[in-house]
Formats: sequence, C-alpha cells, structure tokens
Amino acid sequence: MAEHNELGKLGEEMAVEFLSKEGYIILETNWTFQKAEIDILARKGNTLAVVEVKTRSSLDFGLPQDFVKSKKIQLLVKAVDAFVNERNLDIEVRFDIIAINKEGKSFVIEHLIDAFYHF
Repeated sequence: MAEHNELGKLGEEMAVEFLSKEGYIILETNWTFQKAEIDILARKGNTLAVVEVKTRSSLDFGLPQDFVKSKKIQLLVKAVDAFVNERNLDIEVRFDIIAINKEGKSFVIEHLIDAFYHF
C-alpha cells in the first residue's frame, strides 16, 4: 500500500478512537453510496456527525481541512441523505472534519464541528 494510503488509514483509525473517547457512537466507517464515501458516521445524542478525515504528513501544502472541496461536499450530502432515509432516522445531521497532521513523531488532531454546510 502506498505511504499516503497507510497514513490515511492510520488517520481514520485515530479519528475513530478520538470520537469514541469524546462519547460518540461509531455507526459506520468508510460507508459508500454511489460515488461517495463517508469516512465516519458517528452519533452523539440526537446528532449524526458526518465526518471527513483529512490526514497530512506536513502542512507544507496547506491545512488538511482545506482539501475538502465543494464536489466532495455535494457527494457527502447525497450519501448521508441516503443513509438517513435507508435507516428511517429522525436525527440532526452535522458535517465535521477531523484534521490530523504529523508533527515530529506525534500527531495533532483537530475536530472541526459544523465545518461546512450543505448547499
């Protein structure tokens, strides 16, 4: 597996662990619908957090969260709509980003709640 794929997988594992410690119930990871993939679907109370995980080995090219583009957001909205409808959920939906970047031998995790809005 390419190094960036391994870093992405590690980032998603760290994000799941982080969310679990914060009291979220992980419903799905890498959930796909058509062309969209949602990294993490997690529930806390009556809120469904749709979490996009962005992991970078450095910040040389910008912040991890800057790499979530409008096309990706549109795909996430379509996918989460299918997820909620399939399960007939009556729940608030929120879009979060977990940005992870490597600093030396450790990682910094930032949870951006309500990181973007669907349009």
